[in-house]
Amino acid sequence: MERFFGLAEQGTSVSREVAAGLATFLTMAYILVVNPQILAAAGIDHGAAFVATCLAAAIGSVLMGLIANLPIALAPGMGINAYFAFVVVGAMGVSWQAALGAVFVSGMIFFAVSVSRVREWLIDGIPLSLKLGIAAGIGMFLGLIGLKNLGLVVAHPATLVGMGNIASAPVIIGSLGFVLMAALSARRVPGAIIIGILVTAAAGIPFGLTTFQGFVATPPSLAPTFLQLDIAAVFNIGMLGVVFTFFLVDLLDNAGTLIGTTHRAGLMRPDGSVPRLGRALLADSGGAMIGAALGTSTTVSYIESAAGIQQGGRTGLTAIAVGGFFLVALFAAPLAASVPEYATAPALIFVACLMAQALKGVHWDDETEYLPAMITVFAMPFTFSITTGIGLGFLAYVGVKTLAGRAREVHGAVWVLAALCAVKFALI
Repeated sequence: MERFFGLAEQGTSVSREVAAGLATFLTMAYILVVNPQILAAAGIDHGAAFVATCLAAAIGSVLMGLIANLPIALAPGMGINAYFAFVVVGAMGVSWQAALGAVFVSGMIFFAVSVSRVREWLIDGIPLSLKLGIAAGIGMFLGLIGLKNLGLVVAHPATLVGMGNIASAPVIIGSLGFVLMAALSARRVPGAIIIGILVTAAAGIPFGLTTFQGFVATPPSLAPTFLQLDIAAVFNIGMLGVVFTFFLVDLLDNAGTLIGTTHRAGLMRPDGSVPRLGRALLADSGGAMIGAALGTSTTVSYIESAAGIQQGGRTGLTAIAVGGFFLVALFAAPLAASVPEYATAPALIFVACLMAQALKGVHWDDETEYLPAMITVFAMPFTFSITTGIGLGFLAYVGVKTLAGRAREVHGAVWVLAALCAVKFALI
């Protein structure tokens, strides 16, 4: 392990790496509860979705540790799972099998990009303002879903949305759960989100809102989702936008996470490049394809890996330890199934607030940068579509830059992506 991971070179040890892996796992363990619930809304069996989430996170994290030797964990991504369930399957009427096929194909495209020079061309070409706008917009989209699931926001015939019954027990308990998560996070308590979810769920037991089903048991069957993806259905013009969105969000999410976490760990090179970027993206793309085959939405690198880095994690051994903890979590399916929707809604809102922090990096003194970014942010929740928000953001960026006489500042990659978005809007 010393030779393979270079522990001494990074000033770390096996015990420190495992402890860092535990910190990362506790910080991102909420996905074990939240992701199966979101996928269940798409018609996927809850038990199979739980197993797929555990295995996708475990395999993806181990791949990252072995291939890229970075302390970054993987799991099904937040935001993109909501797009999968509520937009692609829910609003568009696509079967969840076809949606999984789209995730797999987008992973294949991501893999092809990862082994070619197109990788740098795309990542470097998309302006920082749009990258940040996409991240924050997905957060806003996630926040709207969380508020809806909590019952705090409801449909209204006159104003589109309105306030729900704030005196109801689920709204009160869920809101207090959010406050608890925020307070624990402010105190730097590891696992603040998962603690908040469990406490919120437990608080609902006296009111009959939570039915406790136990702590541990044999893992549910994966059969309902394993290799159930429908790849043939992807080769339909109506699915092109879905594949494009999965690919673009996967690319941007992973690129942003890799940049942020390696900088936090002190691993970033002096020129600002990410070490072993190609290998890391190969692990990400492989994780996405494996996750789709198992039965879950896109697997991505997790920014929560910063928790393990804060604990001293510096090598891929941290990521492998995270994978081991996710395998152990396979036996906690009854506990995950006991958690009701109102208890996970605060977690969605909390994560949405974290993702909104991306806006602080936008150049607010340049209208040609912040206006397209905010169009992206506004469009995602209000059109209830991540792909629409991304498309409008690219088109706004090209249009504003061109009419402002600054078309030369638009990278070739942005022109290509904007053209693809225009074609999508015209045909679909």
